[in-house]
Amino acid sequence: MSAIESFPVDPARPGGSTSEPSGLLDVLNVAAVLLDADGRIVLWSPQAAELFGYTTDEALGQYAGRLLVHERHLELVRHLFAEVMAGDGGWTGVFPVRHKDGSPLLVEFRNMRLENDRKDLYALGLATEQTTLRRVERDLALSTRLISQSPIGLAVVDTDLRYVMVNPALERINGLPAAEHIGRHVRDAVPFLDTEAIEAAMCEVLATGTPILDRESVARIPADPDREHAWSVSFYRLESSNGKVLGLATSVVDVTERHIATSEAAQARQRLSLVADASMRIGTTLDLDQTARELAEVSVPELADVAAVDVLDSVLNGRSAVVKNEGHAVFRALAVAASYPTDAVRAADQPGEIARYDADRLVTHCVNTASPVRVARVQREDLSRIARSPEAAEMLAAAGVHSYLAVPLIARGEVLGALDLKRTRNPEPFNADDEVLAGELAARAAVCIDNARWYRQVSNTALTLQRSLLPQQPPDQPGLEIAYRYQPAEAASEVGGDWFDVIPLTGGKTALVVGDVMGSGISAAATMGQLRTATRTLAELDLDPAQVQRHLDRLTDRMGQTITTCIYAVYDPSKGHCLISCAGHLPPVLVRPGKPPELLDLPTGAPLGVGEVAFHTTKVAMHPGDELVLYTDGLVETRVQAIDERLDALLALLAKPQRSLEETCDVLLHALRQPGDHDDVALLIARARPLTDTGATTPT
Repeated sequence: MSAIESFPVDPARPGGSTSEPSGLLDVLNVAAVLLDADGRIVLWSPQAAELFGYTTDEALGQYAGRLLVHERHLELVRHLFAEVMAGDGGWTGVFPVRHKDGSPLLVEFRNMRLENDRKDLYALGLATEQTTLRRVERDLALSTRLISQSPIGLAVVDTDLRYVMVNPALERINGLPAAEHIGRHVRDAVPFLDTEAIEAAMCEVLATGTPILDRESVARIPADPDREHAWSVSFYRLESSNGKVLGLATSVVDVTERHIATSEAAQARQRLSLVADASMRIGTTLDLDQTARELAEVSVPELADVAAVDVLDSVLNGRSAVVKNEGHAVFRALAVAASYPTDAVRAADQPGEIARYDADRLVTHCVNTASPVRVARVQREDLSRIARSPEAAEMLAAAGVHSYLAVPLIARGEVLGALDLKRTRNPEPFNADDEVLAGELAARAAVCIDNARWYRQVSNTALTLQRSLLPQQPPDQPGLEIAYRYQPAEAASEVGGDWFDVIPLTGGKTALVVGDVMGSGISAAATMGQLRTATRTLAELDLDPAQVQRHLDRLTDRMGQTITTCIYAVYDPSKGHCLISCAGHLPPVLVRPGKPPELLDLPTGAPLGVGEVAFHTTKVAMHPGDELVLYTDGLVETRVQAIDERLDALLALLAKPQRSLEETCDVLLHALRQPGDHDDVALLIARARPLTDTGATTPT
């Protein structure tokens, strides 16, 4: 089969052409002229008619020299024609000719001799106007020079999105020689880019002809994997002069510096926002654990993927923190937070756990030197200095921990612990800016943690004092069954001046006392201790309850700036009644078997410490089985409900079938106390029983 026979021909097209003609020939407008051996014109193409001005009828049969050449050039033309026909080779050059209208033309010729199967000789001349040819050559040279020297990456791809041209700038940008671009699809040549999106954009431009301008593409290139690079990419459809789609041109401008500047500005705004957010979110309470959780939670995900807050155990035990230390460190974990579920959380010390870390551990180095520790790129061997155990190191490796940062928690010149940060999903390593930001968050949080630490210590001291001043286990009393509870405030570990007491009196009588000193902390606890001691002393005098209240009022007044409410009751089992005096306190509840519980209607009186007020004693009958419930306001008062509603709830709970006194205490505290209550509560329940009943219950 010949080459012609094997060439695909489209019979549907005139002449069997295989594709649309190139637009370049149309631009050059090449004319074809065929001369016989005598120099007569035997073929005259339409382009020749357009170039020289003569129609086919006017040109055919004419001597070409006489028709087109000025007389002074005829001799030279005959000589050149003779050389071509003699077979000495073709002739190429620029020659002046004459247009039909008489105007001169400079035409570039390509002349060659032709011979048919009968040995007849002809001369074929291909001609185009020199100005047109020079313009095309100049444009081509200029385009080539611009493309090769342009600092902008330029490329041409065909309609199949295969590279056909790449300039040196794009070679440098892609880190790939031009030869390795040519003939390859975009997705194969630059796989580090989002080629799926890029090729989709290219197809869109090919289909619509609408350019896409300044599309930003961001990626890490193999030659520089440590930082992101950014490019502004534009796509244009290429068409020939006759409208044929040739492919696509793309321009690529490296805008990495602009991208970095923009990213840094955005990060700066984000950091300022994070610091502002931290100022609002950290230290909302004086609860140490809550403050630590707030610090951990504000650190993710903006700064780290996993954050942990660990405090030196010595600090929590009341010993002074140190500025610098040596050797191992013992930490108590307070909080762990993560931006997504990850094994890195399980690898961390869980809140409440105590861990001992040797001096070679990074977090130990952080607190010992009171300075940040940053491992920008964590290697396998680094994990053993980060994790608490080999198993934890394996979990960190599996979680993809690749960057680590620990900053000390320093308040008032003392190191309290460390903020421990890890990155897993965030591909960027911790840098100096991250270290500064983490230090800022740690500094703000450390003051709040220190305040919470001291507050906890003061509260614990007050609670210890409070409990030491309360009766440890009141003795069984004749004709009474006793149960009691004391519960400190749950919010911020506040401790108030609530107290209760059970005091044996002469004649088998028993004094029952519940009081509440306004305020909280050590001062309130100390005042409560003084009043409890005074109450027990006055009780020994076997005074009327109102008289006891009057003496306590004068004592409280002399103590200054102290307001206290108090219920003082004396139960006499032999007479079956209880004498009660109220000093500004909530009324007790009397529970009788088979009857609804009732709030005792007592003269309220003024709180102790007001001075010069009258107190009254009320007699209340109490028979075997009757219960007297004394309590402080922490049991029933809340910030969201009216006191009447809460008292009704108390009565409803006491109306249930009779339980043991211990069960009743538990039910009341469980139902009426809420998480985060800001007041402590003292609860005392006394049930009358026959004097012959020698059974006793053990208070808890």
